[in-house]
Amino acid sequence: MTYDLIVVGSGLFGLTVAEQAASKLGKKVLVVEKRAHLGGNAYSEAEPETGIEIHKYGAHLFHTSNKRVWDYVNQFTTFTDYQHRVFAMHKGTAYQFPMGLGLINQFFGKYYSPEEARALIAEQAAEINTDDATNLEEKAISLIGRPLYEAFIRDYTAKQWQTDPKELPAGNITRLPVRYTFNNRYFNDTYEGLPTDGYAAWLEKMAESDLIEVRLNTDWFEVRDEIRAESPSAPVVYTGPLDRYFDYSEGKLGWRTLDFETSVEPVGDFQGTPVMNYNDAEFPFTRIHEFRHFHPEREDRYPSDKTVIMKEFSRFADENDEPYYPINTPADREMLLKYRELADAEEGVFFGGRLGTYQYLDMHMAIASALNMFDNKLTDLLK
Repeated sequence: MTYDLIVVGSGLFGLTVAEQAASKLGKKVLVVEKRAHLGGNAYSEAEPETGIEIHKYGAHLFHTSNKRVWDYVNQFTTFTDYQHRVFAMHKGTAYQFPMGLGLINQFFGKYYSPEEARALIAEQAAEINTDDATNLEEKAISLIGRPLYEAFIRDYTAKQWQTDPKELPAGNITRLPVRYTFNNRYFNDTYEGLPTDGYAAWLEKMAESDLIEVRLNTDWFEVRDEIRAESPSAPVVYTGPLDRYFDYSEGKLGWRTLDFETSVEPVGDFQGTPVMNYNDAEFPFTRIHEFRHFHPEREDRYPSDKTVIMKEFSRFADENDEPYYPINTPADREMLLKYRELADAEEGVFFGGRLGTYQYLDMHMAIASALNMFDNKLTDLLK
């Protein structure tokens, strides 16, 4: 079998490119996927005991202000009216998050108007001049003051990075936004929601064309020579790890990874909200997801006496771990420049997605980037 286009990886970037090549140009596409399912980290599935849809690789919340992306994804799924809100647990009390008037008034125990809250934070942040900050802790204090930093940033950051914030570069953060309103919507995008029938149904719909063949449980590097020999003129869109493609010739790029502990709890409602951050050091996890709350419209389908929670832990990725977030140290950035030069010189191969470009991409960003690649690089090549 010969193909017009080969896509390595079936995350949202890869699926978007494959779908566009099939639907717009009528091209035959092969998608090679190492995992046993489509969709990359956006994949979701029903927990078998309860039927509650869980996001296998951590919570995925779709939001965008890009109308083209919104119109595109609505070809494959409808969306609920879900709006993401987060709470932060500190010393046994759940606070509204992100930091805004709700949190400020609750934490300091009195009402502050927007103007009063601005003055309070400015006074507390004046302890350290931002330009004089030598590490992440000093930078954070210079932005929001010591009380809020110590309660909500210090220990959470230490858990995320497995490093004392005093040992992290000041440049790791450029801003810590504080909202001087009671609006606690986590995202401010024009469009937001969750796929009505779940992520798996959406992702499978993207690949349903007869022109798209998907090979699951297939390692590209084990079949690359055979597939490229069969379709020597077919461009390759590679969305796997950039350094792996070049056999780590310039070194291994650093990533953080996530571990998850999922359990069925014998209660109908564990925490009353989809996501609760745990900001204190006494808890080894960074947050708990409770998936039933992502889809309140399904309450009649979910059990009333059981719920599913997922504890999330953050750490540096080892060799066999799933990479999630680029660490982006100066050494990583230096390596990345060398890998980009190699990628640019690789004839007939296009690198995209989170892993293929070594940058964190929200779902809507991955889709927008894939649409741009298809329009600007692949369309003329495939015609």
